[in-house]
Amino acid sequence: MRKIYLALSIVLCSSISIAQSRKLPVDTTVTTHHSVTIKGVNINYTATTGTQPVWDELGEPIAALHYTYYTRDNVKNRAERPLLISFNGGPGSGSVWMHLAYTGPRILKIDDEGYPVQPYGVDHNPYSVLDVTDIVYVNPANTGYSRTIPETGKEVDHEKFFGINADTKYLAEWLNTFVTRNNRWRSPKYIVGESYGGTRVMGLSLALQEQQWMYLNGVIMVSPADYRVFRTEDPVSSALNLPYFAAAAWHHKMLPSALQSKDLLEVLPEVEDYTINTLLPAIAKGGFISDAERTAVAQKMAYYTGLKEKDIIDHNLDVPTQFFWKALLKDKGGYTIGRLDSRYLGFDKQLFGDSPDYSPELTSWLHSFTPAINYYLQEELGFKTDIKYNMFGPVHPWNNDNDNVRDNLRQAMAENPYLNVLVQSGYYDGACTYFAAKYTMSQVDPSGRMKDRFAFKGYRSGHMMYLRREDLQKANDDIRDFIIRTQANGKSAKY
Repeated sequence: MRKIYLALSIVLCSSISIAQSRKLPVDTTVTTHHSVTIKGVNINYTATTGTQPVWDELGEPIAALHYTYYTRDNVKNRAERPLLISFNGGPGSGSVWMHLAYTGPRILKIDDEGYPVQPYGVDHNPYSVLDVTDIVYVNPANTGYSRTIPETGKEVDHEKFFGINADTKYLAEWLNTFVTRNNRWRSPKYIVGESYGGTRVMGLSLALQEQQWMYLNGVIMVSPADYRVFRTEDPVSSALNLPYFAAAAWHHKMLPSALQSKDLLEVLPEVEDYTINTLLPAIAKGGFISDAERTAVAQKMAYYTGLKEKDIIDHNLDVPTQFFWKALLKDKGGYTIGRLDSRYLGFDKQLFGDSPDYSPELTSWLHSFTPAINYYLQEELGFKTDIKYNMFGPVHPWNNDNDNVRDNLRQAMAENPYLNVLVQSGYYDGACTYFAAKYTMSQVDPSGRMKDRFAFKGYRSGHMMYLRREDLQKANDDIRDFIIRTQANGKSAKY
C-alpha cells in the first residue's frame, strides 16, 4: 500500500482550504512510494511532487513552481548518482509531455504509434531512464500547476518571467534552491528540454554556471526550437525545411520510385547535401536568379518533396511549411498532414487553401495527455488541488529580445570541459525540423573545436518521437548511454 506523507506550508493564503480559495500552496510536498520494472530489473522509487517558491530580491514569493521529483531507493551513494532536470517548451507548455510519455517511470496508455486509446490512463514505463538517473520535472510559471503570485492583474511583473532571458534567470535561481534542499550539489547534473525547452536549456547551461556556480555534465535537446532559425525570413530558414519535406513525402509514398525504393536514411543525406550546396544559395539570389537555374531548382525540389513544380516556382522556391502540410496529399485522399508529426492525417472543410484548418497530431495527443496527467498527479501521486493543470498556460507576450542562447551554450562548453550535448529529433517533425537542429549544432561552435562533444540522434517519428513505441525504447537508450558515457569517472576537468 502506498504511504502518503503530506507537509503543507501555505504562504499568503491564511487558513482557507485549497478548494475554497482555489489557490495553490506556495511551498508543499507530497511523497509516495512505488516500483517499476526497467529492462527486466525491478526498481523501487520515491516520488515527491509539490511546489517550491520563486523569490524576489527581498525574499518574498512571486511564484510557486510545481515539480515532480523521482529518486531511486536504496542508493548507497546519492552523490555519485546523476540528476536529470527536465523541461518542456512552448513557451507556455507544462512538463506533462516528457514526464508522462518519455523518461519517467509512468507513461500514457496509447497504441504503438502514439494514438489515444480509451479508457485513458497510465502504465509502467519499461524504458525509463530512472535506472541510471534521478529525475525532476519542472513546470515554469503559469504552466502545469505553477502560478505567479498574484496569478493575474497588473501586479504581476511579466518582465521577471516571460522572456528568453527572464526565464533562464529565475529558473536558474529556482534550481539552486531545489538542488540545495535535496542535497544534490555533488551529483552529476543534466538538463533536458523539448522544443522551446531547447532554447531554455541552452540559456540555462551558462546561467547555471555563471549565476549559480552550478556546472553540468550534459545538455539534452529534444526536437529543439532555435528562434534564430525559424523566427526569420532568411534563405537559411527556408532551405533547411527541404530534408523534412523529403522525409514526410517518403513516409506518405509521394516520392518518385527512384527515391521511394530506397530507405529513408539513404535518401536524406542526398537531400541534405543539395540543401546546403544548391538550394540555399539559389534562394539567397532572390529575384536575380536566372530563369534556367530557377527552373532546375524547382524541378529538383519537386523530385525531393512530391510537390508540383509550378507550386514551387509560384512560391519563388521559398515553400512555406503550412502550404506543404496542406498540399502534399491534396490529390491523394485530400488529407492534410500534421505539423508536429507529419505521420498524422487530418481533413479540412475545403481542399482549397494555403494552410490546414487544425493540427491533427496535437488534437490527438491532447485526447490522452490531459486526462492522464490530471488523474496521475491527483490519484496516484496524491497531489490534491482544484487548480487547473495548464497544458498550455498564459505566458504571452513572450520577450524574444537578445537571444544569445547559442553563444551561451558555446561559452558554457568552453568553460566546462565536462559539458557534452545530445540532440534528438524526429524526421517527421515539421515544426522544429531535424535538419534545423543539425544546423543549430553546427552554429553553436563555428570553430568546430568542440564538435566531438556533440551527438545527434534521429528517429522515424515526429516532434515527440517517444510516442512511437519503437522510438520510446531507442530514444531512452540514447539518453541512458549519453549519461553513462559522459560521467567523469575520476577524470579531471581540464583540456
